[in-house]
Amino acid sequence: MDKELQESYNEKGEALSPILPDDVKNYLIDIDGTVCDDVPNEEPERMATVLPYPDAHKMCNKWYDEGHIITFFTSRTEEHREVTEAWFAEHNFKYHGLLMNKPRGGNYHWIDNHIVKATRFKGKFTDLVVKTKKIEVFKR
Repeated sequence: MDKELQESYNEKGEALSPILPDDVKNYLIDIDGTVCDDVPNEEPERMATVLPYPDAHKMCNKWYDEGHIITFFTSRTEEHREVTEAWFAEHNFKYHGLLMNKPRGGNYHWIDNHIVKATRFKGKFTDLVVKTKKIEVFKR
């Protein structure tokens, strides 16, 4: 990672988890159905031969080159790590990390003490734009 984490403190002066600079995004990107066609764990032989979506490859590498953090996360299991890493290498994807064993089934609700910006993939990778949408939040 090229960018240094910055120290962070609460109102009492106690140390908090460090944060990235404001100009660095921490991208967590799904694999199946997002950067390539959806390949279920039950058909691992397809994981080696599926083709990447060209726009996904272009944008992920662009974000990497701009200094953002790229971490792929997937419902593929640890037994699929080797074929997944080989696939990324074969197709020249640049990334910092790969997280396996994401729960299957979708309908994700991410709860975190850091700001989370969710973007649903609907078929084409492009630069991101700002839009205002209705979201679920904790009741006060």
